[in-house]
Amino acid sequence: MSSTSDTHTSAPQAIETLRSWLGEADRVLIAAGAGLSAAAGYDYGDAERFKELLPALYRLGLRSRYLLGAPLPADMMWGYWAVHIDDIRYSPGPNPLYRRLRALVGDRDHWVMTSNVDALFVRNGFAADRVFTPQGDYGRLQCTVPCTRETWAGKPYFDRILAVYDPESGRVTDPAALPRCPRCGAAVFPNVRVGPEFVDDSYLPTGQRLLHWLDRAPAEDRLLVVEIGAGFNTPGVIRLPMENLVRGTRRARLVRVNPGHPDVPADLGDRALPLPFGAGRLLDALVPLEEGRDS
Repeated sequence: MSSTSDTHTSAPQAIETLRSWLGEADRVLIAAGAGLSAAAGYDYGDAERFKELLPALYRLGLRSRYLLGAPLPADMMWGYWAVHIDDIRYSPGPNPLYRRLRALVGDRDHWVMTSNVDALFVRNGFAADRVFTPQGDYGRLQCTVPCTRETWAGKPYFDRILAVYDPESGRVTDPAALPRCPRCGAAVFPNVRVGPEFVDDSYLPTGQRLLHWLDRAPAEDRLLVVEIGAGFNTPGVIRLPMENLVRGTRRARLVRVNPGHPDVPADLGDRALPLPFGAGRLLDALVPLEEGRDS
């Protein structure tokens, strides 16, 4: 295994290098992890926001939205899911950071691959048929068995839960609002990857189109991979595949934007650029705020 390089150029020099690489790129692949949505205002570990949204769970000692496996009764767990998903998946209005990222890409030939399940790319100007989300989508529900490979739009279920949700107790007051599989009556769950029962059928065609886009690129094309906010929670989804993609593509370059883990593989040499700061600082330097408002 190759070692990683932690030698960072100065921030202004790194920004100018990225600006130059963008100008030279024939294709751009945006690869994003949880750090991008955190920078956009959706930090799962934000205890104050958790307290504001879910006061009853906060009083129980919980402090973040990472509640998978928490020993909560079904009515409290579904109250959490409805509040959390309504906030992060269906929040109204554009997100300035994602809009500025879209402005940065501009009219370049581009794709997105993200481990995030919040649909913030599509909701902020990126074409849905060019956004691959291998970890799923908070906007869908699936059977936990699963008895079917179908999934269902989740918003009607979440709206029904929220209509009978008591934030002070953290409970759903009408048990009939708790969703069940319409085919077999089993429990359902958001259609996100948490185990082998994950139903990923609807996402696979988009992944195949992304592979086709990469495979059919002319040999002389220069691919720029801009990886943002992908750390080591699930490195096998974004971080390591992007390294391998650049390693195996002769004219590809990797930009890794990450305030905590910006290191890049040493064997990529001058084809990899570590940027040890967050997406907000990057876009402040590259895209004026006004440019991202109406894109």
